[in-house]
Amino acid sequence: MYSKKLEGIIPPIVTPFDEHGNIAGKLMEKEMKLAIDSRVHGLSVSGSTGEGPTLRDEELKELISIAKDFVKEEQPIVCGIMRTCTRDAVRAGLAAREAGADALMVTPTAYNVLVPDEDGMFDFYNTISNECQMPIIIYNVIPQNTVTPRLFKRLVEGTEFVRGIKQSVGGVPALYAMKMMCGDKAPIFAATDDMLYTCYDLGADGAISAILSVFPKLCVEMWECSQNGQKERALEIQNQLYYRWQCIAGNQFPIRLK
Repeated sequence: MYSKKLEGIIPPIVTPFDEHGNIAGKLMEKEMKLAIDSRVHGLSVSGSTGEGPTLRDEELKELISIAKDFVKEEQPIVCGIMRTCTRDAVRAGLAAREAGADALMVTPTAYNVLVPDEDGMFDFYNTISNECQMPIIIYNVIPQNTVTPRLFKRLVEGTEFVRGIKQSVGGVPALYAMKMMCGDKAPIFAATDDMLYTCYDLGADGAISAILSVFPKLCVEMWECSQNGQKERALEIQNQLYYRWQCIAGNQFPIRLK
């Protein structure tokens, strides 16, 4: 049922709102068209870039519905699921599935005194896998609740639908550790915005990263160069984007992107 390939450049689109706090559909369409015209490999909605923790389940469905008008048949729609408990994560995942998403990108639980141990984390993702029955990319972004390479290996081998990981926390060394233990088991996506080519050179299978939404054409070119052996050009693009990213990163992150 879910056979679309999860790799390459999948930008997490910003979520524009109108003055009443509703999703601004026309602006969303403009952002998605810009990305698709840049030859990205899929679209991600409701990620950190898209202010996913603030969105209601019905708003996830609205974003997926808009994305379906832009992606090509082979391009996946990845929906961010950022909820504080298993029950709500399952509910949001089922809403995304109903709306036509091709994969879920699920953060670990984030509230610092409610962090589960490794068995609890396994149960969290295994329950979502069993209930939602669709591909899951772990969004490894919570500093106080990181998914270790050992746990990711256990999840890939022990659940039906955990299919990949977006490695955000820990930077390049953490991505490399994940690749060394699990690189032959599932896709590992880069999210170190200012060093994406470095991540590709270490074996990352693509990126789901905010900078892709701001500079989609350059980021697609950098990925293609990394895959075609044009390493000097890929590094040149990374160097071009490095200081631009320093101007964007930091607090009030989504508004900087917008």
